[in-house]
Amino acid sequence: MPIIGYARVSSLGQDYDGQVDRLMTYGCEKVYAEKASGKSQDGRPELQKCLRKLKSGDTLVITRLDRLARSIRDLLGIIDSLKTSGATIKALDDSWLDTGSAHGQLILTIMGALSEFERQMIRSRTEEGIKRAKAKGTVFGRKHVLDDGQKRRIAERFASGETMAALSKDYQVAVGTIWNVLNN
Repeated sequence: MPIIGYARVSSLGQDYDGQVDRLMTYGCEKVYAEKASGKSQDGRPELQKCLRKLKSGDTLVITRLDRLARSIRDLLGIIDSLKTSGATIKALDDSWLDTGSAHGQLILTIMGALSEFERQMIRSRTEEGIKRAKAKGTVFGRKHVLDDGQKRRIAERFASGETMAALSKDYQVAVGTIWNVLNN
């Protein structure tokens, strides 16, 4: 009965080597690892490969629940996939996570709901902070390459027959920037 590992980090700047080492030390025969956001399964090809390889009696081992799923919907989909294949799941840092038992399945569902609640609370606080910053006049995004006077002159010159290519060369910006000026 093979033991398969899955390791994930959210961004390219992070390193999953520590997770892989722990999974291999635990006894995983193979570890699928990737650098991808946990928001959806679609963006995690290694997880998809891993889930397709699991068979009845196999165990999927992760270091923590949040390395596998970030939403209850995603988690329940993964658990359903594991049930269909006949595999179980175990987390090294979350000792309660063992879907080989009814109690483990119940606790997993509850913990998944709590994880999703926490994520929604973080999102809500972030949105609130953004609203407060905007109310104070904070401008998000890249600074404008062209000022209002330049934009006005570009519109006038274009209206008088100059091409976007010529304007982009004169103002040393991409044609797309000229297009945005003319269409906003």
